[in-house]
Amino acid sequence: MMTWTPSQSIPAGVSPETLTLVRTRFVRTVYQWMAGGLALTGATALLVVSSPALMSALVLQRGVFIGLVIAELALVVALSGWIHKMSVSAATWSFLGYSVLNGITLSTVFLVYTGSSIALTFGVCAATFGAATVYGTTTGRDLSGMGSFAFMGLVGIILASLANWFFKSPAMDWAITYIGVLVFVVLAAYDAQKIQRMGLTAAAQGEATLSRFAILGALALYLDFINLFLFLLRIFGRPRN
Repeated sequence: MMTWTPSQSIPAGVSPETLTLVRTRFVRTVYQWMAGGLALTGATALLVVSSPALMSALVLQRGVFIGLVIAELALVVALSGWIHKMSVSAATWSFLGYSVLNGITLSTVFLVYTGSSIALTFGVCAATFGAATVYGTTTGRDLSGMGSFAFMGLVGIILASLANWFFKSPAMDWAITYIGVLVFVVLAAYDAQKIQRMGLTAAAQGEATLSRFAILGALALYLDFINLFLFLLRIFGRPRN
């Protein structure tokens, strides 16, 4: 099995051609998929918020919203756990479907925050996410330890959020928010680095595996971006009057 640490100029057992393939075409494809997913999510959210009928169904029919969230979780689990068994077409449509569903559920933020503050937050998120992923891609430091620490922080955020659902502490809510920003910045850097290792593994298994792994990598970065955006929105978002 080939091994690679970021400090190595050429991974052991990997040809320079394969390394170039991963660092250019594969990584570029991952970010193209992520950007496409975000664009589809944004377009869907704007479409839903512009339709009073759709917004009413989403807000007033609680079962509809819960059903959409369950469908989103199911698609994430399917892509993360069974992408190796999926066809490229199935993985593609699953990712696109998730992006659409997420756009529908995220349209509700337009009811809570002003459009200008959402746009500002998106810009801050894009800059922060970009800096984190550039660092993760170019650093010579192995970020595996930081990634594990961030994952434990994510588990802590989930548990703290569940607890605060009962206690409703503003101080805890703000602590969760700022810790959440830190966690997803670290995860973005870690996932950006991990994608290169994924590409090296996929390159040895053929073009179809490369395509599936590109979608899986895009999903990881997409989730990092969306969650970072939502936490930043709690900081920079301006509530509607």
